[in-house]
Amino acid sequence: MPFKHRVIFNVLAKDLKNAKELVQIAGDRVLVGVMVKNFPTEEAAIQLVKEFKGNNIPVSVGLGAGDPAMWKKVAEVSVATLPDHINQVFPASGYTLGRLEQTTENVPLINSMIEPTGTPGQVYISTGPLSSAHREKVTCELAATMIAEMGIPSIKFYPIEGVKYLDELAEMTQAASKVGIKIIEPTGGIDLSNVHEIVQICIENGAELVIPHLYSSLIDKETGETKSSAMKQLVELEW
Repeated sequence: MPFKHRVIFNVLAKDLKNAKELVQIAGDRVLVGVMVKNFPTEEAAIQLVKEFKGNNIPVSVGLGAGDPAMWKKVAEVSVATLPDHINQVFPASGYTLGRLEQTTENVPLINSMIEPTGTPGQVYISTGPLSSAHREKVTCELAATMIAEMGIPSIKFYPIEGVKYLDELAEMTQAASKVGIKIIEPTGGIDLSNVHEIVQICIENGAELVIPHLYSSLIDKETGETKSSAMKQLVELEW
């Protein structure tokens, strides 16, 4: 899937019907997330990804609440299905890229997940199942350089808790841009009220493509579906 837009929305869908509705509204400005944590086996997740792909749904394979224990499951499901987009923890993003490069010439877009620290200019790269026990801060410049060294084109900044970490998001985006990483994926607590400001921060600081993840805030609590009305509001936003 070529990414032709400045902003693409990563959302969830209850089922194939809901996913089709979202794609009908947003076209190639939406990615529909499949969280591997929600499936008892790799094969179950693979089956849904293949069903979505068979119906022209752009798929993003994700961990599920950033769960580092899901990194290998993400890699295996991704290699088996070649989705449009892959979410991965920092320590496993290079591994996942290598696996995919051995599988296909058209490698999906992979991100590398890092965390804000509460200190602008510093982040946590220890987002793996073992490394997450160590809370040692590194500079945004070091994190961005290491991600660029691995050949990963996108940085997932999670959890940003809405607008809590905007200063940190700005600094991380600047550092990423300086090393040639032009895709930023802010995630966590994003909704219709704050998404414009969050995306604008990324664009102003050098991002050429922003992929905000909007999950529970768009879901109808009664039906479990992502609301088509919310998707319409998103695609009408301008930057």
